[in-house]
Amino acid sequence: MKPCKAILSLLLGIAATLCSPPSPADTATAPRPIVLKAARLFDAVSGTLLEPGMVVVAGTRIQAVGSDVRIPDHAQIIDLGDATLLPGFIDAHVHLSAESGPDWYQDWFHGVMRFPAEQALYGAYYAKATLEAGVTTVRDLGSTDYVSLGLRNAINAGMIPGPRMLVANYAIGSTGGHADQDPVPPQRMAVAGPIQGVCNGPEECRAAVRYQIKYGADVIKFMPSGGVLSLSDPVDNPQLTQEEMNAIVSEAHNWGRRVAAHCHGDRAAKMALAAGVDSIEHGTFLQDDTLQDMKRRHVYLVPTLFAGAWLSQRLDSLPPAIAAKASAAAAQSQQMFQHAVKIGVPIAMGTDAAVEPHGLNAREFSLMSRNGMTPAQALMAGTANGAALLGLAEETGTLTPGKLADIVAVPGNPLSDMQVTEHPLFVMKQGSVYVSAGGAAAPPAPH
Repeated sequence: MKPCKAILSLLLGIAATLCSPPSPADTATAPRPIVLKAARLFDAVSGTLLEPGMVVVAGTRIQAVGSDVRIPDHAQIIDLGDATLLPGFIDAHVHLSAESGPDWYQDWFHGVMRFPAEQALYGAYYAKATLEAGVTTVRDLGSTDYVSLGLRNAINAGMIPGPRMLVANYAIGSTGGHADQDPVPPQRMAVAGPIQGVCNGPEECRAAVRYQIKYGADVIKFMPSGGVLSLSDPVDNPQLTQEEMNAIVSEAHNWGRRVAAHCHGDRAAKMALAAGVDSIEHGTFLQDDTLQDMKRRHVYLVPTLFAGAWLSQRLDSLPPAIAAKASAAAAQSQQMFQHAVKIGVPIAMGTDAAVEPHGLNAREFSLMSRNGMTPAQALMAGTANGAALLGLAEETGTLTPGKLADIVAVPGNPLSDMQVTEHPLFVMKQGSVYVSAGGAAAPPAPH
């Protein structure tokens, strides 16, 4: 055969292969579409219910949504009956690497004595509980020893089940402040520095931001004000200068990271807003003029009502200094939240899970709806609003064609009974089922 004819024959053979229909073996590898049917579907854009509700899932994404969508051939149909389909819940403030127990002193001891590898196993358990509670995305706002970073990477690799995670690594704050260690004598414990988020002066604070980003932080969390569960600081005092806050926020934004500001105190929140933060966490003692400024700047409030309510019922288990702060914060947080709702501050759901047990995240919905939000507004705070705050609105937060298939089903109608959100009967994250009507499903195989 002449060379030209040989080449032509080869090209024709390749073309025939490319144009031939796929073999049964090829088509068998395509994911089978899943059709979810329920009595209702919650539209997190309008805050209304669609009756009945149907969602078609193809692979990892939503293909169609409606009350009468076309069912693809060979689809797996899951009829959830008298239930409501919702977007996967988004908790914008968790700490998956740890969990408080009934005794603060024992918790402190465990924090010192457990090796990071051991604590990571606890974290994997907390991550699984969170996902099975219907929370498909979280923002983890502070951990030590990069435990949450490791959880994020293992979840992304498919090695363990858990929610999609955005992590902050170490929270950033001043020496002696809420981001620093408890006042253990320095002879017994190394003094923390910028790599652990502890900084003094604008340049150290810039370095602290850079260290968190170097080691994989998706978001920066810092401490403008004092905190509740720390021994050495007031709950509401400013703990960084304006120049330090400006340095933290500008450096994070230069690197394309959003910034969450832990603020109980009003004066510290005003300083954080002037620095350009993206969200205020807790906000316990915020005054109306500060809330108005947040609305004007479109800065989100993440109120963590559940954490305050949980601690207020367990004051006897806390050291006296912490119990006093927790009591003062719990008395004020719900009133602040009610004012924020009336003013129209953008609000995203956050629980501060770890203060309370993981897996109870949906109780925040009931607390928000009992303190001024309509049930629909509360659900939107934990879905569409959370996605917007996290920068994930193009991927999740609503049941919209093209978005990731993060879907929860709860029994009955959550607009009539918000507590049903605490008992999901179906959880899907990115097209994989983790909870079915019969309970927890087997997680997908690792990649």
